Amino acid sequence: MKLRGTVWKFGDDVNTDEIIGARYLVTTDPVELGSHLMEDIRSGFTGEMKPGDIIVAGNNFGCGSSREHAPLAIKGSGIAAVVAVSYARIFYRNAFNMGLPIFESEAAVRAVKEGDEIEIDEDTGLITNITTGENYQAQPVPPFMQELIRAGGLINYLTELKK
Repeated sequence: MKLRGTVWKFGDDVNTDEIIGARYLVTTDPVELGSHLMEDIRSGFTGEMKPGDIIVAGNNFGCGSSREHAPLAIKGSGIAAVVAVSYARIFYRNAFNMGLPIFESEAAVRAVKEGDEIEIDEDTGLITNITTGENYQAQPVPPFMQELIRAGGLINYLTELKK
């Protein structure tokens, strides 16, 4: 499957409190959480982005508190995927558990600009910058993790196994 959307760039060390402010942790509704995505570091972000868009960020994305609300908010906002140089380990695992596609590619992060349109092949990790025609290779997502994403997260995956 391929994901295609407009790039929104963020820097290094974007923490879970910046992804979704702690004051919103009273809900687990993905859409409600998503409506407040990144608002403390980019006011009005959810009013500008569109479903299917892609966040591109630097090193250590998702650092800080080990809350599942952060990837849930990203997914609930309609963001299709995140491409970063690296992820905090707990965010990495929580993203897959919530069914949020994430990719690691330093070359893509360094080269793409905000507003570029990119396409990500989920199976191969190939990232194509539609705007410039350049290609970058992300770390391929292991097959089991791809199954979690396709199921919509760990809970959905386990529910399907029981059937």
